[in-house]
Amino acid sequence: ASDLRTATLPGSLDISRSMFDLRSPPHKFMKRYDSLSSVPSSTSSRKDSQGSNRSLDTITLSGDERDFGRLNVKLCYVPSVEQIWITVLHCKDLSWPSSCGENPRICVKGIITLPKPVQFKSSAKEGCNDIEFMETFVFAIKLQSLQAVRLVFKIQTQTPRKRTIGECSLALRELSSEELSHWLDISPPSK
Repeated sequence: ASDLRTATLPGSLDISRSMFDLRSPPHKFMKRYDSLSSVPSSTSSRKDSQGSNRSLDTITLSGDERDFGRLNVKLCYVPSVEQIWITVLHCKDLSWPSSCGENPRICVKGIITLPKPVQFKSSAKEGCNDIEFMETFVFAIKLQSLQAVRLVFKIQTQTPRKRTIGECSLALRELSSEELSHWLDISPPSK
């Protein structure tokens, strides 16, 4: 007889790893992607143990599924000079492990996932509920190269030691010459 437990393991991992991605987006320009499948996610309902339908929005998350905060960024592409402008605005409701201390120094590392990745990093700020960065990064990259890749943000502590405490990303396929604001949900760092 085959062991059915191993066959169901990947499916259950999908649900627990991406459950917090299933809420509806708070901003009209934001696109949310499931971290494992890269498929746009949407609000869905499941039957609970009593058999009643209940939206995942109403489930209180705890442990690894708690809210890790949100990152606000603005993106703009200037076609005349083939430049992408990335502005890291602020982190709201950021949470970090207690091992990092009460007010660790926090920075945001960005990575444009081109074959030769482009990396940048904000200055480090004192950790609090609403950390303002207000820093703009400009890179000269052709639009067609950007439209096939993602922009990944890693939220890192600098003190007491360097450590990634969360991450988020968005696809760059719909860049616009108009500066658009995006709210990205921060998730636990991928292993």
